[in-house]
Amino acid sequence: MEKRKIPGLSMQISPISLGCMSLPAKPKESQAILERAIAAGINLLDTADLYQQGLNEELVGAAIRTQRDRLTIATKVGNQWRPDGNGWDWNPRKDYILKAVEDSLKRLNTDYIDLYQLHGGTLEDPLEEVFEAFESLKTQGKIRAYGISSIRPNVIRKVLQIANPATIMMQYSPLDRRPEEEVFPLLSKSQTRVLVRGAFAKGQLIDKPASNYLDYSPTEVDAVGQMIKETGYSPEGILIKFGLSQEAVGSLVIGASSTEQIEKIARGYREAQQIPEELITDLMAKFPINHYQQHR
Repeated sequence: MEKRKIPGLSMQISPISLGCMSLPAKPKESQAILERAIAAGINLLDTADLYQQGLNEELVGAAIRTQRDRLTIATKVGNQWRPDGNGWDWNPRKDYILKAVEDSLKRLNTDYIDLYQLHGGTLEDPLEEVFEAFESLKTQGKIRAYGISSIRPNVIRKVLQIANPATIMMQYSPLDRRPEEEVFPLLSKSQTRVLVRGAFAKGQLIDKPASNYLDYSPTEVDAVGQMIKETGYSPEGILIKFGLSQEAVGSLVIGASSTEQIEKIARGYREAQQIPEELITDLMAKFPINHYQQHR
C-alpha cells in the first residue's frame, strides 16, 4: 500500500489501518489476523486500553515483538475500569493518564507508543491538563504523537485552539457524512489528519442486515447499499474510495475478526485504485446528507 505522511508521526502510514477491537481473544487467531494485515501492507494498528479490559493491547503486543520498528502502534486512554471490572468511568485527568500509559506500555510490550489518543472528550473536560500530560509523555519519549477520538465539532474546535494533535478519529461513511459540514473543512486547513472509523457502517453497507443507523431506517440503509451494488464494484472498494477521497483523511481504521476479512479489505483497497473519481462524485450527489444536531 502507498504510504501517507501525517505530521507528528515519525513513520508514514498505510491508507488502511487495522482496528484491533474485534480481534478474537485467542492469541493464535489474533496473531494470524495481525500478521496477514501486516503482510498486506497495513502498518498502523489501533487498539485501546478499554478493549477486552486490556487484553487487546496484550494481543497486539505479543504479535508485534519481532517487527515493532516497522509498525505504528496507536492506543487510547480515558476510560478507567472499575476495580471490580463491572464497567468503567470517564477519567481524563493528568495523573490518571500518566499512570495508564505505563500499563499500556507494559501490555503492548514496547518502550514507546507512536500515537496516544484521548478516547473521547467533552467541553467540560480539563483539555489543557490532558495535553499537558501528553506533551510531558512526548518529552519523556514514552509517546511519539497524540490525538483524540471524538465526533464533536465543538470539542474539536477547542482542541485545535490549545494543541496540535496529529490525528482526530471520527466516524465517516455514506451513512454518516456529518464531518463534511464543518470538521473536514476545518482540518483540511491544519496539519491534523482524520483517522476514519465506521467506514463500512458496522458492516451494513457490506454484508450485514440493515437496521436503524443514526436517523436512517433499515429501508433507507438498504437503498444506499443498493446504489453501491449497482456500480459494479465491490462494496469494500467503493467505501474505501469514498472514505479516502476527503483531503483531511489520513487513514481508514477498519476492523477485522478473521483473516478472510483482511483479504477482502486488501482486495477492496486494490480495487479502489481503479475506481474513477467521477463515480464517487456522482454517488455523493445521490447519498443522503446529514448534519450534527448536538455538540455543534
